[in-house]
Amino acid sequence: MSGAPEQPAEDDWAAALAEAGGDAAPERGLERGPEQAPEQAPGQAPEAGDGWGEALAEAVAPAMSPPEPTRVLSQAEIDSLLGFGDGEETAEDTTSGIEKVIARGLVSYERLPMLEIVFDRLVRIMSTSLRNFTSDNVEVSIEGINSLRFGDYLNSIPLPAMLVVFKAEEWDNYGLVVVDSALIYSVVDVLLGGRRGTSPMRIEGRPYTTIERGLIERMVEVVLQDLSEAFGPLAEVRFRFERLEVNPRFAAISRASNAAVLTRMRVDMESRGGQIQLLMPYATLEPVRELLLQQFMGEKFGRDSIWETHLAEELRQTEVALDVVLDEQAMNLADVVGLRVGDRITLGVGPGAPVRLRCGDVPLFEGKVGGHNGKLAVRIARTIPRGPAARGAMEGEGAR
Repeated sequence: MSGAPEQPAEDDWAAALAEAGGDAAPERGLERGPEQAPEQAPGQAPEAGDGWGEALAEAVAPAMSPPEPTRVLSQAEIDSLLGFGDGEETAEDTTSGIEKVIARGLVSYERLPMLEIVFDRLVRIMSTSLRNFTSDNVEVSIEGINSLRFGDYLNSIPLPAMLVVFKAEEWDNYGLVVVDSALIYSVVDVLLGGRRGTSPMRIEGRPYTTIERGLIERMVEVVLQDLSEAFGPLAEVRFRFERLEVNPRFAAISRASNAAVLTRMRVDMESRGGQIQLLMPYATLEPVRELLLQQFMGEKFGRDSIWETHLAEELRQTEVALDVVLDEQAMNLADVVGLRVGDRITLGVGPGAPVRLRCGDVPLFEGKVGGHNGKLAVRIARTIPRGPAARGAMEGEGAR
């Protein structure tokens, strides 16, 4: 029998390794062109390192691939991040944006707890007074109380709106009431006999008429009267209507950098309503600042009347020692050390001379020494006055 000559074992291993490397290449998506094939002698097996090199190259390839491009922010996202809107921002957007956060951090605002109670009282009073004013079902609620710069608020007022400047007579300063467009048309519609359940028609792009201005002025006067009543338990003050403006530049009542308290109130009349914003600079509230810092009405910092009464009663029952001073002399320390039993100290006062009664170093009374029921006694003749003038007189007598 004739057959092919047997090949050495080394050739079998080399062929198997080359075949494994050749089969792995297509699976890994690696193709080798004719120009990339290494030159080898006929009958020579491919080197074992070729297959391992391809596997290593494939493992390293994902790590060396270029990174995916990063996401690019749109102009709208950049404006939102920096706090620049498209002109439709409202007062609720005052805290958005890096620029506004930094600007807010430049001024520290003092919290006034009692002011929140005043505005809660104002809401209850306004609900009743506006019902009587409009003859409609009115609900008033607080949407928020926050502090901000006066200039930031003027730039964020949604226009068109009516801005009413009022004056606090007793405090000699000003405040601002802003009525938005939705509430203006709602109040006009209600007062002029509009039907319930229909939303008022808003006509933008025209100035407010004399009738609309007159009706809103009457409504704001009701609000200011309620505000005076809300502050009544805290301080007597009257808020007087000063003028009505439609341009925020003409309603500047404070410097742009000054801090102010803004209260946003929502007025709902069934399906109609709008917002009233009440702004009061901190300078306006300065006369009652100490009262507004209280946690509750009538709070007295550091004082408790019950404890004071108890302490006074206990002090009256405290026992103290009274010293009867006949005379005082100045002696050398050597003479004091040399005193012995039987030595006499001559007093500088005669019989019947007045003596002083002292509690510690404080002189209280002056009297005369006598006897009562076989015991020494002192009859108090007068009370020694205490105070700067009395101490000066005593020091003068000691000097003489």
